[in-house]
Amino acid sequence: MHTRLPLPLHLQFWDLFLIELSNWRWGWRNLALTGTVLPMFGIILLGSFARELGAHALAFVLVGNLVMALLFEHMGKLISHFAYMKMAGSLDYFATLPIRKAVLILAASSAFFILFLPSLVVVLAGGAWILRLQLHLHPLALFVIPLCALPLAGIGALIGVSFRTPEEASAVGRLLTILMLTIGPVLIPPDRLPEWLVWLGFLSPATYAASALRQVLWGPFTARLLLDAAVLSACILISFWLVDRKMDWREG
Repeated sequence: MHTRLPLPLHLQFWDLFLIELSNWRWGWRNLALTGTVLPMFGIILLGSFARELGAHALAFVLVGNLVMALLFEHMGKLISHFAYMKMAGSLDYFATLPIRKAVLILAASSAFFILFLPSLVVVLAGGAWILRLQLHLHPLALFVIPLCALPLAGIGALIGVSFRTPEEASAVGRLLTILMLTIGPVLIPPDRLPEWLVWLGFLSPATYAASALRQVLWGPFTARLLLDAAVLSACILISFWLVDRKMDWREG
């Protein structure tokens, strides 16, 4: 029996990326809207309380709401997407193709990230204008922003394939989103949090994502970015490895 040889990884990624992008080409307006409105309201509400605390606290508000948008839109949509593919049998179809699971996750994440970019730009520019913050964009932002999205993509895919129904997966995803936003200095500076919450924050990738984003979008640029990048990279590898083991897949 003839065995199909897998395509090179870059061709696997490109084909799957186009498939994922075409699946959501009609829903990008809804994705952009929901990914923009909630963070902007968060910036307006939290900014009204934090304004008297100075620019440092306002930077936490701005970047924390960017992380909120990543959690609700990027991770949340990937949870729903993979949970639906599992229920509908799409994963069984992909399992018959000579492709790798990690490439499917990366392609889905990239497609959602492209659709999320308009929301990110609006939240970043609009939030800075509302809070009267002057951004100091570092060139490494082009590397850091996708690096912050990929661990959340892996976690979203893992949750999506781990539960029986999309409703169960979405409920767990919302709970995890709230936890990741409230533990650690994501929306609130560490000096305004109980010490135990700050320490718990070191267990959350959202803490490292917020720290990295603050440095490349606001400053100052410090060696802490190396730690943030290392932890986020480790989260990517661990989450993708767990999805690889969890996802039922027949090797090509």
